[in-house]
Amino acid sequence: MKISIVVAVAENGVIGKNNQLPWRLSSDLKHFKKLTTGHAVLMGRKTYESIGRPLPKRTNLIVTRNQAYQAAGCEVFTSIDQALEFAQKSNETEVFIIGGAQIYQQILPKVDTVYLTKVKAEVVGDAYFDLRLLDQFKTVNTESVAAGEKDEFAFEIVEMEHI
Repeated sequence: MKISIVVAVAENGVIGKNNQLPWRLSSDLKHFKKLTTGHAVLMGRKTYESIGRPLPKRTNLIVTRNQAYQAAGCEVFTSIDQALEFAQKSNETEVFIIGGAQIYQQILPKVDTVYLTKVKAEVVGDAYFDLRLLDQFKTVNTESVAAGEKDEFAFEIVEMEHI
């Protein structure tokens, strides 16, 4: 089973503010949907609560320390390893890790592919992703998107593979 990260990061490392994305990038959201539909998405509780509902046409896996936590339409686990084991037993071919910051840091040693959206802006935020963590990955594909009516900032979608 392939383990992939999907993350959008500003030039200053920001990935979130007040449990929300600090930008509006419609083209990136379409890319995210196309990439993850039909697969499992693994996220932390705060990320799930910021979305507010299970993502449709995907197996939603939530990791939280709260053993009593429940979310309709989702599978809840107290560790990343439990969630990955469930996905493996469910015959998932790929699991997409979609946040947040703590989950990204914990899972990185197990990741095969990173789908990195490099947002061409510096924004204020309270959740960060250290791009130096990607030193053990090499770029295999890059696509540039200009800022426009539906995209607040220009950005690049970079696909990276573990070296």
